[in-house]
Amino acid sequence: MRSRHTPRRPSGAPPRPSRRAALLAATLGALSCMLATAPGAAYAAGPLTALTVRIGFAAPLSGDYADYGRDLQKGAQLAIDDANAQGVKIGDQTAHFELVSVDDRADPRGGVHAAARLANENVVAVVGHFNSGAAIAASRIYESAGIPMIAPTATNPTLTSQGFANTFTVIANDARTAGMAGAWAVDEIKARRIAILDDRSAFGQGEADVFERTVKARGGTVVAREFAMSESGDIVDFGPQLARIQAANADLLYFGGLAHEAAMLVRQMKARNMSVQFVGGGGVAIPDFVRLAGVAGEGALAWEYGRPLAQLPDGPHFAQRFKSRFGVDVLAYAPFGYDATWAAIHAMTAARSANHEVWRGALKALSFDGVTGHIAFDDQGALKNGAATLYRLKQGTWVPVTTRGG
Repeated sequence: MRSRHTPRRPSGAPPRPSRRAALLAATLGALSCMLATAPGAAYAAGPLTALTVRIGFAAPLSGDYADYGRDLQKGAQLAIDDANAQGVKIGDQTAHFELVSVDDRADPRGGVHAAARLANENVVAVVGHFNSGAAIAASRIYESAGIPMIAPTATNPTLTSQGFANTFTVIANDARTAGMAGAWAVDEIKARRIAILDDRSAFGQGEADVFERTVKARGGTVVAREFAMSESGDIVDFGPQLARIQAANADLLYFGGLAHEAAMLVRQMKARNMSVQFVGGGGVAIPDFVRLAGVAGEGALAWEYGRPLAQLPDGPHFAQRFKSRFGVDVLAYAPFGYDATWAAIHAMTAARSANHEVWRGALKALSFDGVTGHIAFDDQGALKNGAATLYRLKQGTWVPVTTRGG
């Protein structure tokens, strides 16, 4: 979902490569060479000699988004536990599944290093990554190694439009969810003067761009298009952007970014006595926003991926089993981690092989009902007919308003 990258100049021309971008490119090249020659890579590409099946997991396990990474990790682990308890067979043999977890720190460079580690750990699949920037960078490593990556929460459409054979997602992408949000803003609530602000991450800018295109295609008016970022990657002051949005007399502000920045944004909006309706994209309708925004968050709207867990056929049962196993409630995205892991397991059983060169073909043809809904992939590996839900924050609780798709 979230990862910083260099903004474009106002002219629209791409900026000169930064030192960080150059370092990332060099790292990618070096790691690709390492994968081509590492002893572990040859083992991972061939048939397993024992029926211990290692599935990799990559997400932020430290830093600001560690809670969400661990939530995903628990979902994946629950799938592993269930498969082992059921005695799942691959071919004629009972498989024992193991989860191999690495921390990607929710940034592209960390994603590349996590991918290289997993490729050399002889994993046959990877469930990851949490955010789009890390996932896109890591996907090149997995493609080079021939290892299927099933992303539970990375939503930038670029991830599955690179032409890679090994990249899949079990969550609706931003082309779908932000498109739904844009259509809703113009067609249903009849917003007349729309402002758009993003955090310049691969995730945030991606969904803001789709929202803007959809609004304009449906005859809506965008009165301000802003972005905010800092050298450290932590946005603390939206003042200049909000001043311009306020001067433009916007009646709706759509924000592309995650909960931490969104909470700071609505607090600063309240301090300015702005009456504009705040609408967040994915990654906002979560407990962190409620905690950080305080009373300033009341009445906020946000589009979130999937259907409410309580409204899914197996949702309440999943939530109960999750709490029994881990002693905590589902935070946000654990069901997607669970379904991504089962997608790999189902494909292996269908192919009767844990050799990823064999079973990835079964993954392309996969169709099953998961906790989050029906799982099947289009020709690029994106989830077919993914759902999104609009929530309103009411008295400290995110209340579902409407669900589209799924």
